Amino acid sequence: MNSIGFSALLFEYTDRTVAYCKAGLQRLDGLWHLLSSLDPWFSLALFLICSMLMVYRLNVLERKGLEGTVLGTLVMPYASGFPNLMFAFSLGRQGGSGSVIVENCIVNNVTNLTLLIGLPALIWTLNIFPSRSAQAGRKPASKLQRLNTLSLMLTLVALFFFTGALWALGRDGLLDFGDGLVLVGIFLFWQVLHIFDVLKYNIHQRRSLPWTIIVDTLLVVALGAGVLNGIDRLVAWVIALGPGFILYDQLGILSGCLMVIPNAVLAAYYAWAGRADIVYSSQVGDGHICIPMCIGLFALFSVIQVPDQMTMGIMVIFGAGLLHLFFVSVIGRLPRTIGALLTIAYGVFLYTGFIMG
Repeated sequence: MNSIGFSALLFEYTDRTVAYCKAGLQRLDGLWHLLSSLDPWFSLALFLICSMLMVYRLNVLERKGLEGTVLGTLVMPYASGFPNLMFAFSLGRQGGSGSVIVENCIVNNVTNLTLLIGLPALIWTLNIFPSRSAQAGRKPASKLQRLNTLSLMLTLVALFFFTGALWALGRDGLLDFGDGLVLVGIFLFWQVLHIFDVLKYNIHQRRSLPWTIIVDTLLVVALGAGVLNGIDRLVAWVIALGPGFILYDQLGILSGCLMVIPNAVLAAYYAWAGRADIVYSSQVGDGHICIPMCIGLFALFSVIQVPDQMTMGIMVIFGAGLLHLFFVSVIGRLPRTIGALLTIAYGVFLYTGFIMG
């Protein structure tokens, strides 16, 4: 075969390949439009599936050098709390109200600290390490367990600083660009501290992070795009309904409840696996994504009118945080009775504080 014939054959195969690709893309586009016609159910399914797959990748990351409390504080919040970030971004881009973001984040944090810690404690019990009264007949807490407990206590203390900063900045009834800079800045500083914590831990263990973590990160980014698309479509659908519909009027509350579904899966799995430290740190760490990051991010682009319910929500967060700090630091576990009380308290908060308020 001469060069002219080979070139003609090559061009023919290239044209066929391009034609097949175009036909495939047209079929995918048709399928996408068909699924989109099923909204809001398709968008809801897209959000939930991508969120669950992001959570699944955490088990892989745990085996690659990001373990224990650091995993729950540094890595998990970006997977479980990513929907909250995307909700803030999507709502801000579509001209939504900043008070909805505050309601969303408060409901999310209260849910994390009450229902999503209390219910696993009620079902499986949450033992950080053996209680002092029982250590005589059990194996004493290891050095790693004690270090994880100290890290968890620090994470809980950070909760008070972040929530207190939000309260202090919002006392005038507004959160503007400057307030947003402060909130985002303190969150980023907190994350930098944990990055150095990971590096110190791996040096102490004489190991390095494998390069395959980059692949996992790219997978998380791709799934995050799916989460963003699902939330963006859901927000657009709700806004199109307009005032007078419960989904529109209670968007902050309902979205706050929806966004904690990935957290619920995390809490249930790690409570069943006996990793109470990760249950705690993942829920508290996800709260850090909401307060201060989500609220601060929205305030960078639009002034937030602070809702009246914010003060009550902050009080509940402080109360639940103090309760957890006591049981983690003094007793080393969360009893089933306290778990039941936290679960009941969540229902009371949601009904009297927001729905009736």
